[in-house]
Amino acid sequence: MKSLVWFRNDLRIADNSSLQKACKGEKVLAVYCIDPSLFEVGDFGFKKMEKYRAKFLLQSLNTLQQNLNSLNITLLVYFAKAEAVIPGLIEQHNIDKVYLQKEWTRDEVRELAEVRNKCSHVIEFIESFDQFLFHPEDIPFTDMSKIPEVFTQFRKACEKQSQVRDTIAVPDPKEPKNIIPEKASVPKLEDLGFESFASHPHSAFPFKGGEDAALARIDEYFWKTGKLAYYKKTRNGLVGKDYSSKLSPWLANGSLSPRTIYREVKKFEKEVKKNQDTYWLIFELIWRDYFKYVSMKHRDAIFHLGGILGKDYPWNNSEAAKKSWIKGTTKEPFVNANMIELANTGWMSNRGRQNVASYWAKELKQDWRIGAAYFEALLLDYDVHSNWGNWMYNSGVGNDPRDRKFNIQRQAQMYDPTAKFQNRWLQQTLF
Repeated sequence: MKSLVWFRNDLRIADNSSLQKACKGEKVLAVYCIDPSLFEVGDFGFKKMEKYRAKFLLQSLNTLQQNLNSLNITLLVYFAKAEAVIPGLIEQHNIDKVYLQKEWTRDEVRELAEVRNKCSHVIEFIESFDQFLFHPEDIPFTDMSKIPEVFTQFRKACEKQSQVRDTIAVPDPKEPKNIIPEKASVPKLEDLGFESFASHPHSAFPFKGGEDAALARIDEYFWKTGKLAYYKKTRNGLVGKDYSSKLSPWLANGSLSPRTIYREVKKFEKEVKKNQDTYWLIFELIWRDYFKYVSMKHRDAIFHLGGILGKDYPWNNSEAAKKSWIKGTTKEPFVNANMIELANTGWMSNRGRQNVASYWAKELKQDWRIGAAYFEALLLDYDVHSNWGNWMYNSGVGNDPRDRKFNIQRQAQMYDPTAKFQNRWLQQTLF
């Protein structure tokens, strides 16, 4: 049997169901397609992917290509739409089955449908849910319509009734003859329309993309420095690389699985220390799961102006407000500092994200989807479910039962009392 692994947001060889299943076949080929439409300006005035995540993606693909090569599996990378590439590969290499991660959001569903339609014959596409902490088959809500609208109810039910599955080992290498001579190498940043750039010296995320870098970060944050034991106490920090785990960019493109993090936390708790801080990293992984289940339940409503609540707020759409917010020239220095950090690094802290989103949606009363689309373009750790779920939450059209509005100045006093963070970024020139 000849198998094709179609990589999407699962750019790793460890704990990868699709790769494991494919490797049971006689021959295995792998492919990743970078959709050129990601770099076109969309409805809200932004590209879907700007330079920070693009560079991180290319680094991740280079690592994946190397790691698959160690298993004698060729990864072909194309700067082209999947439907323009995959049907041809299926025919050219007499592929029997295609293995891929299961996705359910609009663009990904459309992409798979277009690939299927272009295939010259019926072929089996085998999809695996591989991005969860709690697998959909294991949660106490078999009917997705029963997913609670409040996170706490979801978390408590899953913690009580669900188990996290074991991680999947890296497959054994295939025979060297499995490697095919055809080469489709990872593009350069310039091929995607960007100039090469170095990370900003003040970046709180000075890391590279890819599975190897992700595992190195776990080793550093958990084992070498023991920072995991203080995670809850420091997670609302703003300056430096160690106030939080910084694992989200690797989670977002699947260079790292949530189950891998969970198992490593459990090992740390057993061998070093178990406390509220170690639990809190798992708590955050459950939040991540929750937004995935919310999007699975509500589908395209997560992209609608009224959100999953169908709220009819009088949203504004001011070009001047958008420009001021993006460039960090609003009347709130704390908002400005966070926005300038994002523009210069592709990173923003959790505390910053909540404040700038609240300011955009609740103070300026601007169309929240513009903010979500800007985050999609800029954030290194953009994840469709968490991004749009959090934006709905902070904008009063999602899963926040209290519909909170942040007091920005009080937040700045609490989390940046000496203005160290604000001073660091307010003096920076943009871009």
